[in-house]
Parts: sequence; C-alpha cells; structure tokens
Amino acid sequence: MSTIYDILRRPLVTEKTSYQQSALHQYAFEVDSRATKTMVKDAVEKIFDVEVLRVNVINVPAKRSRRPRSRRMEVRKSGYKKAIVTLAPEDRIPFFEGVE
Repeated sequence: MSTIYDILRRPLVTEKTSYQQSALHQYAFEVDSRATKTMVKDAVEKIFDVEVLRVNVINVPAKRSRRPRSRRMEVRKSGYKKAIVTLAPEDRIPFFEGVE
C-alpha cells in the first residue's frame, strides 16, 4: 500500500453504524484487505485529526444469493474487510454528522 489514503476505502453507513456513531462514538469503514489495526488507526488519526482509542477489524465473508425472477442464477458478492474505530468522546468525524 502506498499511502494512508489507500487504507480506508469507504465509510459504511447503515442503521446500525449510525446508532454506533451517536451512542458509542464508533465509526465503520471498509478497509484494504492487507490493512492492520495499527495502519487503520494511523490513517484515521491523520486524515480526520481525531484520537482513536480502539480498532476492531472484521473479515466479512463472501455471500451467495439468487437473482430475483430466476431460480438457477446465483450471484456471489465478494467479501471485504471492515474496521470499527472507537474515538475519544470529545472527537467527531464531520463526514458522518449529517447522515441519519
């Protein structure tokens, strides 16, 4: 990986992550599959200028599903790596503030 901007792929915004953001000060990101906890922590601290208390990393497995209106056609959604970052209580990431 060349830069810290390659580690964080995209933020994950769901009902569960918006609850975690408001109540627990946790933010979820899809990260590069080779990223470690320390790499994610350094990237979030440098990009958003916040203090990271804890990082949890989860490998989300691939899933198979069927296409609507077709019994035989199966589609495979690829897996990815997810990081849940816990911030200090006084810190916020402004990117997530308007999303609810």
